[in-house]
Amino acid sequence: MFPDAFQTPRLLLRPLAPDDAQPIFDGYAQDPEVSRYLTWRPHTAIEQTRAYIEACMASSAIRTYALLRRDNGQLVGAFDLRQQSPTGLSYGYVLARQAWGSGLMTEVLRHAVDWALAQPSIWRIGSVCDVENGASARVMEKAGLVREGVLRRWLVCPNLGDEPRDCVSYARVR
Repeated sequence: MFPDAFQTPRLLLRPLAPDDAQPIFDGYAQDPEVSRYLTWRPHTAIEQTRAYIEACMASSAIRTYALLRRDNGQLVGAFDLRQQSPTGLSYGYVLARQAWGSGLMTEVLRHAVDWALAQPSIWRIGSVCDVENGASARVMEKAGLVREGVLRRWLVCPNLGDEPRDCVSYARVR
């Protein structure tokens, strides 16, 4: 159901591959600032990154894409689409710190949302971010998603503690 690849004006999104382990590990998986609000801890060994890629490739309910700059081929992040229900998708993303503030993730998310809502069976696409993750909230708002509310004690961010944290829900529907 998921597309094999996406292209945006500045990026190519293609499925993760085993050869992506080193660029992911070197580019952002070790960075505690990048993983601060994510559901995983910074990788301390390349084997963790390889295991992550293997799990992504094995899943049929989630398609994870590598984000590659079209001008130089540099891998700068990842984006995934998940089948949440027969009529809804969710997504997740991560971007190397050196690419923060450039509008790349807004570009990706806007394109993915437009693609999703053009599918006859999809009526909703959305996700959440930690209530303190203002940068991610801005990405979703700039991509045209609407803030729906706060989900109390929704998600554990292991880099911030062991207890579930409040998250803000964003979505777009047709």
